[in-house]
Parts: sequence; structure tokens; C-alpha cells
Amino acid sequence: MKERLDKWISSQTALSRKEAQKAIRDKRVTVAGEVCRTVDTKVDTDADAVTLDGKPIAYQKHVYYMMYKPEGVVSATEDKVEKTVMDILPKELVRDGLFPAGRLDKDTTGLLILTDDGDYAHRMLSPKKHVDKVYLASLDKEPDESIPTAFAAGITLSDGTACKPGQAVCLGNHMVRVTISEGKYHQVKRMFAALGYRVTALKREQIGALMLDEGLAIGETRPMSGEEAQKVFENQPLFG
Repeated sequence: MKERLDKWISSQTALSRKEAQKAIRDKRVTVAGEVCRTVDTKVDTDADAVTLDGKPIAYQKHVYYMMYKPEGVVSATEDKVEKTVMDILPKELVRDGLFPAGRLDKDTTGLLILTDDGDYAHRMLSPKKHVDKVYLASLDKEPDESIPTAFAAGITLSDGTACKPGQAVCLGNHMVRVTISEGKYHQVKRMFAALGYRVTALKREQIGALMLDEGLAIGETRPMSGEEAQKVFENQPLFG
């Protein structure tokens, strides 16, 4: 497939389209071993070797990143008031069209996927796919034994919204691990509120069979392989 050089560089690097054009005009880009100064040169993304400042640009149709989302940032590409997950992304990982696949509340931490693959995000978020999400919730008081039963039966929220059955395991010390396959607004918090509990902290640990890499520090992001990214569609039995 052939594509304009400036557009292609922008899609594969942290450079904006304008910055890519300047890099080309400044003789910083080569195509098939030859310096190129024409921004609208067409490159074959499957065959042409392109370098920027002497370093090869490896073609990737889509990228998939795992972020350990911290508190205090919103899951959006931009926000006029709040800091977003894009604002804390390392510059070398920035890419045209990148967005968070799904949302975590501002005060929720844990596993967040960022990608430029719209089809992938749609599949992951589609209710028809029943992709499980696992959360670790801290409550304002010790949970009682009725919680697992209530989650298994399906909880009705205060506004009358009925949630699909989920799973809950009480871990002690005010902690409950919850598995749901939906993504309603503030769902986990509202489910516990319907049972008389307040969630004081919430962390997403897993999506499908993809687990948060605990080797990441809070706020860090790393690339995932395509194979690793596909684990979100492999729902695993989480509780025996």
C-alpha cells in the first residue's frame, strides 16, 4: 500500500504532520537509502525502508499499549480542564489516532489499554462479546457474606437499571474482587452503593485474560504485542 511520506511518518512516530514535513525538507528522512525532500512522495509501506535521523522507522499498522493508570487523570484524548491519560504518555509512544479503549474513572487506577485500532476497541467494548473486567474494590466497611450472592443474582441500581450477574469474592480487610462483563457509568461503585457500601478505592486488574503487568509503576505505559492484546477476548474462569 502506498501512502504520502509526511502522513506515514506522522502515523508511525511522535511527530505531527507539520513536524514530519519539516523533517523531510531538512533532509532528515531517507526512503530506500536516498534522502527525500518532497513531502508528498508516495512510499510503499510494505517494501520501502524509511529512516528518520538515521534510525529505521518500523511500520506498524496498529499499536496496543498497556497503561497502569494513576488517580487524577481522565480517560480521554483531550480535556480543557483535566489532565488526560494522553498527557502522561511518553512522547516516544505518541502516535496519530491513539485513544484509550474504554474508560476508567478519574479516581480509578489500573489496567487501561490505548490503541489506534478502532475495530479492536469496538470488539472489546461490545456488550455482545461479554468481555470480563476484574476490579479490586476497597469498601468503607467490612463486607458481609451476602455480597457474592447479590452479585451472582444481578444487582439493580438505585435508578432501576438492572445489571447482569457478576462475581464477587470477599478478601477481608474491606477488600472485594469483582468481575463484571458490562461497562455502565460508575458501575462497580453504584452496584456497591445499592448494597449499602461506599467504594473508597478501585483498581482494574484484568480485562478478559489480559492481566495488569504489576512490573509497571503507577503511571507507566508499555507496548503490547498483537498476541498479548488479543488476550482481552479470552475470558478465563477466575473463580473456581
